[in-house]
Amino acid sequence: MTTVAEAQAQAETRSATPGRRRAALGATWIALLASALVVSIPIAVGLGPVPIPAGTVARVLVHHLLDIGAADWSVAEDNIVWGLRAPRALLGACVGAALAVAGAAVQALVRNPLADPYLLGVASGASTGAAASILFGFGAGVFGLTGSALVGALGAIALVFAVARTGGTLIGARLVFAGISVAFALSALTNFLIFASDSRDGARAVMFWSLGSLAQAHWGNLPIAAAAAVVITLAMTGWGRKLDALAIGDDAAHSLGTDPTRFRAMAALLVGFAVAAAVAVAGAIGFVGLVVPHLVRLLVGASHRLVVPASALAGAILLVWADAFARTLLAPGEIPLGILTALVGTPLLIVLVRRQGAR
Repeated sequence: MTTVAEAQAQAETRSATPGRRRAALGATWIALLASALVVSIPIAVGLGPVPIPAGTVARVLVHHLLDIGAADWSVAEDNIVWGLRAPRALLGACVGAALAVAGAAVQALVRNPLADPYLLGVASGASTGAAASILFGFGAGVFGLTGSALVGALGAIALVFAVARTGGTLIGARLVFAGISVAFALSALTNFLIFASDSRDGARAVMFWSLGSLAQAHWGNLPIAAAAAVVITLAMTGWGRKLDALAIGDDAAHSLGTDPTRFRAMAALLVGFAVAAAVAVAGAIGFVGLVVPHLVRLLVGASHRLVVPASALAGAILLVWADAFARTLLAPGEIPLGILTALVGTPLLIVLVRRQGAR
């Protein structure tokens, strides 16, 4: 005869089994995404007007990074791989990871599945700073454009928080309205700067940058995006349970001993810094932070401890391949990344919205 204690133990085991299966399935998908990213980088780097085999690309990267192997490739191949394409691919991976994780976090913070990381007005602030640098020479120098965009993005974050904190608490709806208001104001300011400069070339450069591009990628600005991607991924993974609770509601967060206002402010500030760094080096690349978290949840479930690292890997893969197509489809010309991500993201978003509506 089964005792009460044995029955309770069996019930707990049965209830824990689905959770273990979801965790195992999520870990499997994360391993597969990590493997896909490792394979994607040398293949994508090899694509271009001068095709280079993926094996040669891998040997060049290993030789430069780890000082392993003899340089049995040409100087031209070394310059193309290490000097031009590798920084773009790695920068794209870092930017894609940062934007995807930021999107997953923002959707939990404001409890809106259609929220994206640019909801905080960061892209508009970065565009204003970049426009000032391109059109009027503010912050000239090697890091002039990146530095000006970063200053503009951080200024936008500060302004959004100043508006959203009016009245004491920081709730999701107030953060959304503050971000939208600041974004509209800064977009108007950017358009005014373009109009005041009366420069066609400058206006074209601002427009190309605002649509997103990795054309300015080099080894010097890679650490900015890499640090942003690593920090936000580790932080949001560690805060996975808090994000789960906040996505349900503030009462659930209180039940876990988390102050929703304080945590929302801290997490939103980290998101703002990460997105500011990504936009500063690559411009405003849309749809990555909006679509990728939705696709990842279909694979690993809703737990942010799995969603965050899977989003980082999926976002990195998406942007590595988007950049490869952006610089090869119309070679020697280049398509802005924002156009490609929108063309891919819009149909996926429509499918996701229809599926949610059917449910």
